[in-house]
Amino acid sequence: MGRIEKTVFISYRRTNLPWALAIFQDLTQHGYDVFFDYTGIASGDFERVILENIHARAHFLVLLTPSALERCEDPHDWLRREIETALDDRRNIVPVMLEGFDFATPAIADQLTGKLAALKHYNALSVPPDYFWEAMGRLRDKYLNVALDAVLQPASPVAREAATQQQGEAAKAPQVAEEELAAQQRYEREQGAPLLGQKLRVQPDYAAVFNDRGVARRDEGDLEGAIEDFTHSIRLNPRCAQTFSNRGVVRRAKGDLTGAIEDHNQAILHNPAYAEAFNNRGNARCDKGDLAGAIEDYNQAIQLRPGYAEAFNNRGIARRGKGDLEGAIGDFNQAIQLKPDYPEAFTNRGTARRDKGDLKGAIEDHNQAIHLKPGYADAFNNRGIVRHIKGDLEGALRDFDEAIRLRPNFPEALNNRANVRGAKGDLEGEMRDFNEAIRARPGYAEAFANRGIARYTRGDTKGGLEDLNEAVRLKPNYALALSNRAIARRSTGDMEGSLQDLNEVIRLKSG
Repeated sequence: MGRIEKTVFISYRRTNLPWALAIFQDLTQHGYDVFFDYTGIASGDFERVILENIHARAHFLVLLTPSALERCEDPHDWLRREIETALDDRRNIVPVMLEGFDFATPAIADQLTGKLAALKHYNALSVPPDYFWEAMGRLRDKYLNVALDAVLQPASPVAREAATQQQGEAAKAPQVAEEELAAQQRYEREQGAPLLGQKLRVQPDYAAVFNDRGVARRDEGDLEGAIEDFTHSIRLNPRCAQTFSNRGVVRRAKGDLTGAIEDHNQAILHNPAYAEAFNNRGNARCDKGDLAGAIEDYNQAIQLRPGYAEAFNNRGIARRGKGDLEGAIGDFNQAIQLKPDYPEAFTNRGTARRDKGDLKGAIEDHNQAIHLKPGYADAFNNRGIVRHIKGDLEGALRDFDEAIRLRPNFPEALNNRANVRGAKGDLEGEMRDFNEAIRARPGYAEAFANRGIARYTRGDTKGGLEDLNEAVRLKPNYALALSNRAIARRSTGDMEGSLQDLNEVIRLKSG
């Protein structure tokens, strides 16, 4: 015998946030337990949280506008995956058709491939312009008020916690105004300018829109524009932890590590259980060289979210930086166990294995990373380093070539290829690569040091010393550069300077 269920999952495009929030508000006010991704779930737990909350809820609403299905030809598109999961789970699927949506439209029909073709056979709810609230009454009374034999699967603690967090954040949002929905209707009717721009013109005080556009600008590489949007969003809603953390991520990308840490501090202040903010602050601390502080942050992120693969991976990076190779490999192992298709964790484990002298295991890990992510420039670069160590100069050169092809201004790969070219006797190619590495990253101490060594060994003592001086200036505790500068100084008769460099090397090594 079926029973009436009051658990709902809302599937929607982020560009249709006001509609989703308005439906959430109406259903919640009428006693429904509603899940929708309001603030954005972190990538590490996104798949688990979303799919488990579909499994745990009887009703599945999918918001359909003329633009909603545009990316559904991609099998990895999340709206498509949500719909397919609901179909597989035999949920009570209700297509909520907003103005302008028609299954018969060719551009829409073309997206309904595979399992998605079944969507048009479900009893859809049409929401006419200006009759949203009346449509919500029909949704509750007719579409959701049905006895179901649904088999619901309890969500894990992580998925339940995420649902509670999203519901709490959505509950703080002001009631969606009719003019916000009217703006959406006008856009869908006009099919004109990008929706985010339209929404900003119509409702310039809508903080979530600025946050969303900031994310889009960040993804497109417009870091300045992203910071402007996040800053405006924070002015409108100074309590949103996610926006602070988003801005902190962009500030780190721009090299403003102090500003990044300040933003993550604010995110944690507003949400002390925000695992992503601890992880992100750990990344900024790691970049600043505060490895102990970074590890503390990763520990906290893992305590808050034991299945947080990215935090294990990042903690492994910090532990490797501190010389704790066993601890690093243990963290990378855990990240891979939690997320078997995690190419970054494989290549990071490969690098730690290389440091331990396990060159065979290192190659295997980099191979797996490349298998999982064929365009992964870092994995090619890392495998090239191992091949160089093993004496496979041709294999190393192929890997560095591929890394540079994938990322043309990749300073590490250029520097590494220069070393291989030098070992092969291609002195012109070696110098060209060192020059390109320094042009790509003017503060790259390792490239200056390597170019200095190359110049010195060719008899250009003055040029070699200039490069080694610059390497030490950029990285004062760079023992290898100091050691080589000591040799160069001694050859010029500067015995006092040579001795100073050797004393500093001994101090660094003994410390």
